[in-house]
Amino acid sequence: MAISPPDQSGHVDRAVRILRPGNAPDEPASRAIAVEAPVSLEYNGIAYAVMMATPADLVDYVTGFSLSEKLIETPADIEDIDVHQAEKGWLVRTQLAGSRTETLLARVRVRVSESSCGLCGMDNLDEVMRPLPRVPAHQAPEKQALFRALAELGDHQPLHNATGAVHAAAFADRKGHILHAREDVGRHNALDKLIGCLARQDKDPADGFILTSSRCSYEMVEKSVRAGANTLITISAPTSLAVARAEEAGLTLVALARPDAVLLMSRETGSFGL
Repeated sequence: MAISPPDQSGHVDRAVRILRPGNAPDEPASRAIAVEAPVSLEYNGIAYAVMMATPADLVDYVTGFSLSEKLIETPADIEDIDVHQAEKGWLVRTQLAGSRTETLLARVRVRVSESSCGLCGMDNLDEVMRPLPRVPAHQAPEKQALFRALAELGDHQPLHNATGAVHAAAFADRKGHILHAREDVGRHNALDKLIGCLARQDKDPADGFILTSSRCSYEMVEKSVRAGANTLITISAPTSLAVARAEEAGLTLVALARPDAVLLMSRETGSFGL
């Protein structure tokens, strides 16, 4: 693959002034700001979407995005990826195998939104609420593993630690040790980056669990299930549809995960780790 990788820092430094109440004087300071930039995604020369994202780990991102959009079945369906910076953003040009051309063209014809937020290209309610694959019976993570991953997450969020402005999606093994993490200003983007990372390394998401720093909306559940995960942990609260879709698919869903307590929202019958 011909790849021109983006700046991996994901942030820029900006001069600011600190204003304090009362008669305290202003103070000059420097602040790290998370980069949010347009990322144009092209497939086989066809403009597909422009996403607002953090331009880091874009090869992982386009791989995960392509899987989530069902443009590919495996990373092997991607023949080439070229990433480079343009004047007003970033360009990611992906060449799919010829066998995926029909799928790409069909997807382009029905796509109605330039966003990977779940409803992209869905032209009726039946399509939006299409059945999810059933997650195989599994044992949920042990509590100790869950809380270990929560304790480790901060060490895998360098961009958030610098800026306070991005989401993270992490993959932990069965013992709760975080193996991979990706960050982005968009929670969907962060999860797509993680999915792409795991797929490119041929790692099965069912061999551990996914932990995200964001709220749990239904598309986070759908992306996780379709990627092959059986457990999703989110630091913020879920929506009603996220819980319903998790139950429908048999996904173990844990929300409002905090160092002192978590909420078990749904789990596969017979799983007993939590």
